[in-house]
Amino acid sequence: MKKRTNLSNLEDHIGYWIRCLSNFVHDSFAQKIKSYDISVEQWVVLRTLFDNEGATLQETAILVGVDNSSLSRMIERLVKRDLVIRTQHPSSRRTIILALSSTAKELVPLLAQEADKNDSEFFKTFTSSDKSLFIKTIKDLLLQNGWDKTVRGKDTMK
Repeated sequence: MKKRTNLSNLEDHIGYWIRCLSNFVHDSFAQKIKSYDISVEQWVVLRTLFDNEGATLQETAILVGVDNSSLSRMIERLVKRDLVIRTQHPSSRRTIILALSSTAKELVPLLAQEADKNDSEFFKTFTSSDKSLFIKTIKDLLLQNGWDKTVRGKDTMK
């Protein structure tokens, strides 16, 4: 097979560096919350429900950015750990309402402190205006490429 010489290097792509940073930040946070026996993905669900008490399974899946079946499996694990309460909607047997247990309501602020600490450590060289510009740039790129900010999932590109 003939080797192509005009092929760009992997490191020439911004997406490569964004993924490296994302993985690094994710893995660091995962280590910080490991002692709580919570995954980063479970943290996202718990944090989302903290702000959206009484959301349906489908609404939560949209906010978290995963499909219903993936979220349903994760919710099942959180229910077994007494962190999430799952109830049927009073007027629709097919609709599931989600709420945090009292244990989870106490846990989320502790995990949020770990998330804040992780951000502080990773982005410590950023000034306040650097951080604002960085976030604005990321959001602008997302919006310019068809991201729907009301749906945080990876599958929302138009």
